[in-house]
Amino acid sequence: MQGRGQATGMARFVAIAASYCAALILFRHVSLPNWFVLTGFHLAVLLLVPYRYWPALMAGDTARLAYISATCYEQFGLLWALVNLVPSIAYYAPLVWLFRERWGLGPTRRTTNVPGLVLCALLTSLVAMGVIIGQILITPKPPGYVLHYGELIARLTLGNFLGALTIAPIALVGAQVARAAGWAHAGSLTARIGRIGRALADSRLTYDAVLMGGPLLLFLVAVGLRYEHARSLVQMAMFFVVVWLALRHGWRGAAVGGTMASIAIAVLMPDTVDHGTLQAQALLAMAITTMLLVGARIAALDGRAAQEQQDLRQALALAQRNAHMGEAHLRSTALALTQINDSVHRAFALLLGRLRHLQPAVDEAGYRRHVAGTQEQIYLLSDSLHPVALRERGLPNALREGPIARMLAEAGAVYWADTRGPVSALAPALHAALYRIVGEIIAARCATESFSDFHVRVRCGRGRAHGGRLWAVVQVDARRHPVRAHHVRFDDLNPRLRQAVSGVGPQAISDRAATFEGWVRERPIREGVRISALLINPGTPGVMAPDVSVRRATGL
Repeated sequence: MQGRGQATGMARFVAIAASYCAALILFRHVSLPNWFVLTGFHLAVLLLVPYRYWPALMAGDTARLAYISATCYEQFGLLWALVNLVPSIAYYAPLVWLFRERWGLGPTRRTTNVPGLVLCALLTSLVAMGVIIGQILITPKPPGYVLHYGELIARLTLGNFLGALTIAPIALVGAQVARAAGWAHAGSLTARIGRIGRALADSRLTYDAVLMGGPLLLFLVAVGLRYEHARSLVQMAMFFVVVWLALRHGWRGAAVGGTMASIAIAVLMPDTVDHGTLQAQALLAMAITTMLLVGARIAALDGRAAQEQQDLRQALALAQRNAHMGEAHLRSTALALTQINDSVHRAFALLLGRLRHLQPAVDEAGYRRHVAGTQEQIYLLSDSLHPVALRERGLPNALREGPIARMLAEAGAVYWADTRGPVSALAPALHAALYRIVGEIIAARCATESFSDFHVRVRCGRGRAHGGRLWAVVQVDARRHPVRAHHVRFDDLNPRLRQAVSGVGPQAISDRAATFEGWVRERPIREGVRISALLINPGTPGVMAPDVSVRRATGL
């Protein structure tokens, strides 16, 4: 078993080394004099491949370089051939290891440290430039051959940096897509490819890049190939694709757009690198760097906003559950008071029956009035906690015949309630909240102003702006009639209303509406005021603004 495991490990080592060597040969052939995508490939592989496979990568790179050293030994000498045997990946490995361990650029990270990625790409390009300059210094040169090292260093740094920005960021994007698609948990290679393909097909970034950014870059490439005098301007215009994708999709859009724009610029690159191409590459490198950083900030802000929305949804769900539990507790308390009321009635009947045997001439009328008053107080307290009409016959009957309606009628005020829509489909907690809001509004208006007429409307519907959930709007029109207002007994009405509601006033109305993702509006009407409140049926919390269907149904 141990020998079989070693054989499997050796076969895997050879396969990784051979695959990496073949990929390096491919990337070496597509690299241009001022666009070193091979550096970006080295960086991407080091960022994504586990540490245990790094020796295999170095072996594959060494095999490719050994062939080059053997073929160029006679031309450049032994020293150059030996130095060339050192794999390029070996120069970058310590730097990448430092960034993976300290700045969170590893393949298993859920988020990417984009500033760290840009800095790693820049330092890697500087190391690559230093390696190339060192090889040039030990390379035999013809007599009188002069190199302008200042210009050469600038070109090498820019080419390596642009190559790193072309490959490394999009490789990290691809790794995140594969991880999100569950690539590691798929069985066969076909299943893994299928999952990644479905994830890419469902991505909005793929749609924008393929159907919008791609055709625009192809058009610019066609213009640059046809009109050579406008090539520099066309190359500079390609960075707008990077900006557009970054603003729409954050740093991932900048990574995809940067790769596409870099390839487009490479297609237009002449055989001899001119000043215009260098300007376009410098502008593109600056655009990719800037958009990666700006896109990362945008992604962070979007993530923070999404987290705040999630926290808000959880807080709303918790508040709605607490409201439901509070109403359930009030209902159980009201039922207990009803049972106590019945017990008082039975106890009084039993006590009065025994008292007749002991004192036949007892005055029962006084006792009965006293007990009836006590029972009435208990009943009013129970009904104010949770109305019988609300728990037995629903919200419409509770609004028309409940305690609030009886109190207003007994005090001489005019009260009318009307409900329309699928009110019965609303959650019980929302029924209770609507009833409480009506009571709070009427109690607050009677306490501050002498309103005599109250008209309550409840409208219910379903709107797309709320994720297809039901909404309910309650409107209370409070008016002062010039004649009836003088005959309403507010001295008796206000204490009873205060007992039936929380007594907090407008704050309680706003809090109840906000618990169900709603709002409260107040506007004056003829001889009075109209208070409107919107509440959303509990469910998956959605947006809090009213949609068109709410406005049309309620006239808000």
